[in-house]
Amino acid sequence: MESVQFIQWCLEHLNYWTITLLMAIESSFIPFPSEVVVPPAAYKAAATGELNIWLVVMFATVGASIGALINYYLALWLGKPIVYKFANSRFGHMCLIDQEKVETAEKFFNKHGVIATLIGRLVPAVRQLISIPAGLAKMNLGKFIAFTALGAGIWNAVLAAFGWYLEDIVPEDQLISTVSEYSHEIGYVIIGLVILAIGYLIYKGIKKK
Repeated sequence: MESVQFIQWCLEHLNYWTITLLMAIESSFIPFPSEVVVPPAAYKAAATGELNIWLVVMFATVGASIGALINYYLALWLGKPIVYKFANSRFGHMCLIDQEKVETAEKFFNKHGVIATLIGRLVPAVRQLISIPAGLAKMNLGKFIAFTALGAGIWNAVLAAFGWYLEDIVPEDQLISTVSEYSHEIGYVIIGLVILAIGYLIYKGIKKK
């Protein structure tokens, strides 16, 4: 109960440090939706000017990267048996993690390779856990941080733009429900654009050769 009250206090006192902290929690093994952090912060930036929209995105991305590193190193140090044991434990279920979710993230990583840490940040149900298979696979740390920060940055920029745009349209008490309603569709559109961009770069590289 105290942790819930603490998170609620952070949401009611959004600043760059609470944004970083909440996004680190959101991206670690204690996930909750980034939609309840970034859009309200961007909404506040548009409504009051107390926050800068670019700094909101930057600190949200820093926080998401910190949380992802926590998952990465826990998976790297603990190994697959203990990770799955945790996923099947009561505490794991309290953190909204189970074996099926970890397996989904692992299959996604195995299918897409290191690029999964970028694309996975945009996929619902995979976003928070994609760092676990990266750690299990001992992915190069530099690449992991770069792809994670890029994917998280794209997602946070979209959420921030959405929150900023809705300031003139939606009452504050309806903001989170509105963002949540469209977040999945937005994520899939971004994935499509990223895949097209990667395909174009590959095509240009092949053509140049």
